[in-house]
This record gives sequence, structure tokens and C-alpha cells, in this order.
Amino acid sequence: MSIDVIMPDTSMGPEAVISAPDVTAPTIAVVDYHKGNLRSVERGLADAGAKPFVTDDPEAIASAQALVLPGVGSFGDAMTYLNESGQAQAIHAALDHGAAFLGICLGLQLLFERGNETDDGSWAEGLGVLPGSATRLESTRLKVPHVGWDQLDLTPLGQTCPLFEGVAQSANVYFTHSFALADDVPTSVITAYTHYTRSFASAVWDGTKVFGVQFHPEKSSGTGLHILRNFVRIAAGV
Repeated sequence: MSIDVIMPDTSMGPEAVISAPDVTAPTIAVVDYHKGNLRSVERGLADAGAKPFVTDDPEAIASAQALVLPGVGSFGDAMTYLNESGQAQAIHAALDHGAAFLGICLGLQLLFERGNETDDGSWAEGLGVLPGSATRLESTRLKVPHVGWDQLDLTPLGQTCPLFEGVAQSANVYFTHSFALADDVPTSVITAYTHYTRSFASAVWDGTKVFGVQFHPEKSSGTGLHILRNFVRIAAGV
């Protein structure tokens, strides 16, 4: 589910909207696992100063300087395609050679060991880069899916995380999801929480160059563009 009408967010100030990273534009592969339109992510990265390209080729993914795994489809279906196509192995190969990585929405969840967004609610194995699982948001009071603007509660790790450099505490970003990381995700990798039906990890970092966010930076106006520009700097090694 995706909503493309986005209200302006001025929480970052005008500089975040008009400034551009002073770096050599890195090439960033947007992983296409054939589950939806990835062009908004591609455009967002281009606006942030990168040279993005959408690819489903495992060889191109494995050799990429940087990767973005976007949020499209369900956990089980996505992992089936990633495994059968060879993309899962290619992502691991890219991470092994030090590629920068950003998982967005479902792309964040797929970094973890398992998720139960499947046809029968059973567990599907994820990429297993980080420990923990993704489960459905449940509420009798609040609407699920969680769609719209919500706040980032940056953790102490998040306040030192290069992806969030210059991002204010309680910044508003745009969400659209029904599943989120569960309580078994270690606090040592959590850079932000968001509070909706429950407190869930809305951003993670492994301490190197692997990042994941539950929200959509490409739809989060000035704050989202600033975050993407930070990732471009990370990908460029600046």
C-alpha cells in the first residue's frame, strides 16, 4: 500500500531542501525484486546527488558500490523471489565486500532473521544480516496499516548515526506499513523508535555501513531528502 500525496515537511529548515552534498556522485543499485514501482526511490537518490540504477541482475547487485533494498510487497513473497533469483546471495556478497546498504520499509525487515507476513502467517526466513523478527502491528483502537507522518525518537546510537547526522529529535517522516520489527531486535542496533500501536524500531544500524528505516525517506520531504543525502555521503566514503 502506498500513498503518493505528501505534505511538505519543513522540520529540517530550508537548507536541507536546497543544499547538495559536496561529494563525487556514487553509483547506487536499487534492487528490483519485481514487486512494484521503484522509480520514486530512484528519483529520490538522484535528487540526493547519487547515480542510481534499478537492477534485477545478481551480478550487478553483488558488485555494487552501494545498495538500496526498497519496501514493496510482503516478506514471504519478497524472500521467495530474492532466493530463487540469486539476489539474496548477491546482497550478501555485496555486504561482504563492504558495500553501503539502505533497507527501506520491507527492505529494513528483510535484513532480519524472519517475518510472518506470509499467506498463512507462518514464519519465513529473512536475509539474517541482523538478529530478530518482523511481526504485524495489532490494535483495536488505531488503524492498521499505519499510514502517514509520524515521529522519530532517536536513541543514543541514533544521535551518533551518520544516516541521521543533522536530523532533529522527533523529526517527522512518512510511513505506510502493517508490519514492523518486534521486541526481539537487540537494542544495540536500534537508532530510532516510533510509537504507533506499540513502540517499534523504526531505524537500525549495524555500526558499519548497513542501515535500515521503516519509513519512506523518498516520500518524507525535506527530512527524507536530507537522510538520503547522508546515505549518498556514506556510499561515497565521505
